[in-house]
Amino acid sequence: MKPCKLQVLVFGFSFLLLVNLSSQSVVAQGEANSPWHITATDTSNYVGIALANGRIGILPSMKPFKVSSIILNNVYDKGSAQGVSRMLKGLNFANIDLTIDGVLVDETNISNWKQVLNLKEASLTTTFDFMKKAEISYTIYALRGMPYAGIMEVNIKSLNDIMVKVAGKILCPSEYKNPVNTFKTLEDLENRMPLLQTTAESPFGKYTLASTASFIYKDKHPELHHKIISEYDNELTFDKKISKGESYSFGWAGAVCTTRDFDDPLSESARMVIFIMLGNEDVVIAKHKKLWSTLWEGDIEIKGDIQSQRDIRLALYNLYSFSHANTNLSIPPMGLSSQGYNGHIFWDTELWMYPPLLVLNQDIALSLLNYRSDRLEKARQKASYFGYRGAMFPWESDDTGEEACPVWALTGTFQHHITADVGIAFWNYYRMTHDKQWLKKEGYLLLKEVADFWVSRATKNDDGSYSINNVIGANEFAQNIDDNAFTNGSALSALEYATQAAKELNISPYPVWLKVAKNLKFYYFPDGVTKENSTYNGETIKQADVNLLAYPLQVVRDKEQIIKDLEYYEPKISKEGPAMGYSVLSVLHSRLGNKKKAFELFKQAYIPNMRPPFGALSESATSNNPYFATGAGGMLQAVIFGFGGLHITDNGVIQEYPCLPKQWKSLTIKGVGPDKETFYITH
Repeated sequence: MKPCKLQVLVFGFSFLLLVNLSSQSVVAQGEANSPWHITATDTSNYVGIALANGRIGILPSMKPFKVSSIILNNVYDKGSAQGVSRMLKGLNFANIDLTIDGVLVDETNISNWKQVLNLKEASLTTTFDFMKKAEISYTIYALRGMPYAGIMEVNIKSLNDIMVKVAGKILCPSEYKNPVNTFKTLEDLENRMPLLQTTAESPFGKYTLASTASFIYKDKHPELHHKIISEYDNELTFDKKISKGESYSFGWAGAVCTTRDFDDPLSESARMVIFIMLGNEDVVIAKHKKLWSTLWEGDIEIKGDIQSQRDIRLALYNLYSFSHANTNLSIPPMGLSSQGYNGHIFWDTELWMYPPLLVLNQDIALSLLNYRSDRLEKARQKASYFGYRGAMFPWESDDTGEEACPVWALTGTFQHHITADVGIAFWNYYRMTHDKQWLKKEGYLLLKEVADFWVSRATKNDDGSYSINNVIGANEFAQNIDDNAFTNGSALSALEYATQAAKELNISPYPVWLKVAKNLKFYYFPDGVTKENSTYNGETIKQADVNLLAYPLQVVRDKEQIIKDLEYYEPKISKEGPAMGYSVLSVLHSRLGNKKKAFELFKQAYIPNMRPPFGALSESATSNNPYFATGAGGMLQAVIFGFGGLHITDNGVIQEYPCLPKQWKSLTIKGVGPDKETFYITH
C-alpha cells in the first residue's frame, strides 16, 4: 500500500420553486455508470432523498410534480398542547397539477418513469411519458445561493397537438391555523408581476408563515386564473395549446418565510419571487451549481467500486445539504428530510456528523459550533438549575437552547455526556485550524464552562478517585447507572482539552481539572475487558459505548486492550440499535490493520439500513425513518479515519496506517483541512 499526501490549491425562509420546460433538465447520457448519479426506475416502497440547502429541505415524491413536504430548519412550535417543540413544515408551494387534453397527469397514467439524483449539482430530475402524447421531465433544486429558495425546471415535448392546463399551488399543512389566500398583480412601468400568496399561523400560534408563488415565462404570458380550492389549497392556472413536435417552457417560483426570521415574511417572500421573476432565473441556478462545485472540493473518491463510491457521496451530499456556513445552525438526526426526533439537535451532530465536516469544510463545522456558542448562556442556566457549575448542554436542543427532550424520556434528564461531546468538538476545531483568535474569543470560554461542569458533576470517593453517578451513557439501554465508560471517558477528554486550551492562551488552568480527569473510575472484568458501567454484567447494548474510548476519544491506546474490548462488545450490540456502532468498530479494525473485517463492518453499518430506490439511510436495520444523517456521519468516519488513516491531532491532520480494502483500487480524500490537502491511498 502506498499512501501519499498531495498539496492542492483550491481556487445564501424562503423557498423558490421554478419550473422551466427547457433542455437543462435532460439527464446526461451514461448516468447509470456515473459516480455522481443515482437512478431510480421503481416506484414501489419509494423513499425520496431531500433536496436541501441548510435552511429548507424539500422532500420529493414519486408522484408527478409533487413534493411531499418542505421542512424549515430552526423554526419550531409545540408539537402538542402539553408536548415539546417540533420543527415546522413550511407552506408547500412546490406542487403543480398538469392536465393534458382534460386528463390529470398522475402516477396511474404515465410510463417509463425515472428519477435521477445528481449529487454533483444537488438536483433531482424526473422523466416520464404521458399516454403517447408527451415526453415530460422536470428538475428540482434547493438553491444553495438563496438560503430560503429552490427551483424546479420542466421540459415537455409534445408528440401530438395537445391542450395543457397548468395549476401552480400553495398547499397549507392541515394543522396550521387561520390560512388566508389571495392573488394580486403588481405593475410598474415595464413589468407585470402576478403573485399568489398564502399566510397561516403555526399550530400553537408561535409563528406566522407566508408564501408567495408565481409563474415565470420565457415568452408571452398567458392569461392567469385564480381559484381557492379550499382554505388549505390556493391555486393559479393557465391554459396553453402546444403543437406536435414543439416544447413549451414556463416557470413556477415560490418563497416561504416566517416571523422566526423576518418581521414581514409576506413581503419578503414576494420580493424573492419578484427577484427570480425579473431576469434572474438562470443566474440563481448558475450560482447554485457553482456553490455546490465549491462544496465538492471536499470530496472522497473511490476507484474500483462504483456502488461504494455512490454510497459515500450520497452520505456526504446529505451532510452538505443539511448544513450551511454562516448560518450558526446545526443538523438534526434526520437532517432536513423530515420532522423526525422533532428536528432537535443531539450528540449526533458533534460526535457523528461534525468530524467529517471538520475535515472537509471548516466553514460549515464552525457554523455547527456557533449553534452551541449562541446557546451557552442557556447551558449555564441549566447547570445552575440542577445545582452544578459551568455549562450543561441539553440532550435535545431547539432554537431556545433549553432542554427540549420529552419528559417521559429519561435521556433528557440523565444523558449528560452531550456536554463533553460539545467541548471535544470545540477543541478539535482548534486542532484543525490553530485559530488562536477564535480560541481566545469563543473556544476557551466554552471549554472552561464545560470543564467546570464536570468538576462539579463528579463525586469524590473515599480512595481519592472520582465517579460520575446516575447517568445514561451512549448505551441507552442502561439507565441510571454509575461510572459509564463513555461518559467518564468523554469527561476526561473534555477536562484535558480545557487544560490544553488554557495553556495555549497562556492562562493558568485550574489544577482540579486534571486532578478529576486523571482519577475518574473505570471498571473491568477479571479478564481485563472494560465494563460498560460499574454494574454491567454482559447485557445487550444499544450501540457502541466502551469502544468509543479507543475511537474517537483515544483514551484507550493499548492495542491489546482495544482488541479485548472489540471482541467482547461487537456481539453485544443490538440488531435494533443505530448503525453508528459498526462504523466505530470498522475504524478500529482499520487501525489494527484488519482490512477484511473493517470492510465488513463498514458495509454492516449502512447496507441493512438503505431504503429504495436511492439508498436513503434509516436509523437501524429494523426501522424505517430515513434520512438518518447520523448514520451518514458514521460511515464517512469509517472511510476518512479508518480506511484513509487520517487522525486529528494537536498538529492538525496526519495520516497513519491507512487500510485500503481489497475491493477498492484507490481512495482519495480531497480538500482536507485549511490547506485543502489531498490524501491518496492505493495498493
